[in-house]
Amino acid sequence: MPSIYARLTGFYRINKPYCLLLAAILCSPVHGQNTLVPAGQNPYQPDAFPDRIILTATQNPAITQSVSWRTHAAVTDSYAQISIAGDSPALHLTAELVKGKNSTLDTMNGEGRHHQVVFENLAPDTLYAYRVRGDETWSEWFQFRTASDDTAPHTAIYFGDAQNAVKAHFSRVIREAFSTAPRAQVMVHAGDLVNSSAGDNHDDEWGEWFDAGSFINSMIVNVAAPGNHEYRAQESGPRLLIPQWPVHLPAAGNGPAELMSTVFYMDYQGVRYITLDSQQALQSDEMLQIQAAWLRETLSNNPNNWTVVTYHHPMFSVSLGRDNPRLREHWQPIFDEFNVDLVLQGHDHTYGRGENVASGASGQLNGAGPMYVVSVSGPKMYMIGDSAPETMDRLAEDTQLFQVIEFTPEKIIYQARTVTGQLYDAFDIERLVDGSKRVTDKRPDTPQRLCTNPEERTGSSCWGGNSHTELDLDHAH
Repeated sequence: MPSIYARLTGFYRINKPYCLLLAAILCSPVHGQNTLVPAGQNPYQPDAFPDRIILTATQNPAITQSVSWRTHAAVTDSYAQISIAGDSPALHLTAELVKGKNSTLDTMNGEGRHHQVVFENLAPDTLYAYRVRGDETWSEWFQFRTASDDTAPHTAIYFGDAQNAVKAHFSRVIREAFSTAPRAQVMVHAGDLVNSSAGDNHDDEWGEWFDAGSFINSMIVNVAAPGNHEYRAQESGPRLLIPQWPVHLPAAGNGPAELMSTVFYMDYQGVRYITLDSQQALQSDEMLQIQAAWLRETLSNNPNNWTVVTYHHPMFSVSLGRDNPRLREHWQPIFDEFNVDLVLQGHDHTYGRGENVASGASGQLNGAGPMYVVSVSGPKMYMIGDSAPETMDRLAEDTQLFQVIEFTPEKIIYQARTVTGQLYDAFDIERLVDGSKRVTDKRPDTPQRLCTNPEERTGSSCWGGNSHTELDLDHAH
């Protein structure tokens, strides 16, 4: 039998024009920054079928649940059905029809209708099935479990920036996370879900983000903070929130009036999840102070065992050339005063985890201050800054990660895993009888991960945002 090489070269001699055309297609750049959508294709146009179906936070997820989705603009009424989940397929016989609200949004993919229904008067700690209406059709049935109305264990998954080449690279991160923690009830996103660079509003990037998460977004409550890439620059004045954010990820509605689309809290089985808008804080003194005042009020009236705060720009930056002193001036003292437990951040495209005490940054694990984490789930990678080891106990470059966090009444169990599922960092925070905290470092005895890119490593960058937008046969094996 001829060798593989002989068979391939023989095929090439006979089919040379076809092979050259195929190579040209495979090596040509993908149309549009950060997406896999080729020129002339529109896979993310809204149509009769409901898509982008996602569960989002409410103030009291024990008895309410928000769901959002998209159709073409001709679907003018927003309907969903919900039933206690049973073992029979006859869900339609027990389902309640719920009407919601909607708005239209015209994007590069055409005009779409964005729907939201809030299910109310639900039973705590109960498995429900629901579906949403399209144009003379329905979505599939999805299931979710309401929160308990008391303190109880649950698991959350936390992601840093997805941002670039989302379908190509974030997909395996969120799917590995779901495989690792399939019974998770909350997903936290620390900003820059998409890139939204200058130009049009890049609706294809949102299509890819929803493709990556697929049914997972429809079954687990999403708590998302906006990043700088969810804000688009104008010719003058401050950046503005992109229009997809409030229709895809409606907030819980309990934030300050000026920031109702991006700042909120959710109480979930003994954990208060607080979402802040660091982009607005850093571009406006007024918005910084409004959030500080709201944060103080929200923390002063917090009956939960644990407090988790998420926002985008790190309190203590990990990557080269970044620093956010105004957050340390206005937010850090409040975190310290109210003994916030976890602060989950993004933006730096590196990994860093370290504890801070009230007197300043410290590498000592003594339970006196919040544990700050910076992570990244997408393919853009930066270099670790020289000062990062002063504030962080575990660091990494060039590594896509997700974090699984288990909450019990007495303990937080944190694990950071790489996209292949390998444990990279871990710690426990234990609540002691006297109310103090004890932190136990459980990181594995493995080397710190550093940038491995031999071609692009320049200055602060290991992998740039556009490093992954071409199909290159020269690097295929």
